[in-house]
Amino acid sequence: MSTDTRTRDGGPAGLVETADGYRARRTLPLRVEAVRQLKRRRTLVMGAVLAALPFILIIAFAIGGDQDGDGGNGRVTLMDTATASAANFAATCLFVSAGFLLVVAVALFCGDTVASEASWSSLRYLLAAPVPRARLLWSKLAVALGFSAAAMVLLPAVALVAGTFAYGWGPLKLPTGGALPAAETLPRLGLAVAFILVSQLVTAGLAFWLSTKTDAPLGAVGGAVGLTIIGNVLDAVTALGSWRDYVPAHWQYAWVDALQPQLEWGGMLKGAAISVTYALILFALAFRGFARKDIVS
Repeated sequence: MSTDTRTRDGGPAGLVETADGYRARRTLPLRVEAVRQLKRRRTLVMGAVLAALPFILIIAFAIGGDQDGDGGNGRVTLMDTATASAANFAATCLFVSAGFLLVVAVALFCGDTVASEASWSSLRYLLAAPVPRARLLWSKLAVALGFSAAAMVLLPAVALVAGTFAYGWGPLKLPTGGALPAAETLPRLGLAVAFILVSQLVTAGLAFWLSTKTDAPLGAVGGAVGLTIIGNVLDAVTALGSWRDYVPAHWQYAWVDALQPQLEWGGMLKGAAISVTYALILFALAFRGFARKDIVS
C-alpha cells in the first residue's frame, strides 16, 4: 500500500491509503461512460426523435403539396426550396430544428449528466471509487459533447438519405438564386453543422454548469433551455442595437452564410468567438464550483 495526500473524492486531506498502481486518469474511462449514457432511455428517445423528423417533414410536404416555389409571397425562402433536392431538404431540416430541437438535445445530454447521478444518490459513490472530481467532470463533459455532436450529425445524415429517395440527389438550390454544384453541397452542409455545434456550446455550458449546481436533472435541462429562449427574446429587442451582437442567439443562424454562392465567414467567425467565450466561462464555473461543493447525494 502507498499513501497519498488526497481524499478519495479528489479533495485535499491528510494521509490516506490508496491501492498500488492507482492512477486517477484511468478512472471512469470515456468508453465506460459513453456506454452508460448510450443505454439511457433519454438518449435512445432523443435519437429516435431526431431520426424521425426528416420522415415527418417528408409526409408534411407530401400532404401540403409542392413547396418548390415562392410560398405565395414573391419571396423564395429555404423552406420553399426544401423539395428541390436531398441537399435542400437536409438544409431545411437543420433550419427548422436549430432554434429549438437541437437546443433541447444539447441541453439534455449536458444537463442530465451530473445531476442525474445526484438524483440517483450515486454521485458520492462514484467519487468514492475513487474518481477525482475533475476527472469525473471531464469524462462526463467529453461524452456529453460527443453525444451532442452525434445528434448534430444524425439529423442531416438521415435527411440526406431520406431526401435522396424522396426528391433525388442534385445541386443545392439557393433561395437567393442560382445553385451550388452537388460536389460542393456536402462540404457546405458539413460547415453548417460544425457551426451549429459550436453555437450550441453556450447551451452546453449553461446546462453543464446547472447540472453541477442541482440534484434535479429536469431543472438543469429546463434552466438551460429557458435561458437560451431568453437569449432569443433579447435578440428580438431591436432597441438594444449593437448590444445584440454579444447575445449568442444573434448568430445562431449565421450558418446560412455557408449556403451562399460565395462563402461568407464574417458572421460565423463572430458567432463562434462569442459562443466559445461564454462556453469556456461556464465550463470553468462548473469545474470551480464542483471542486468546492459538499457532495451529499
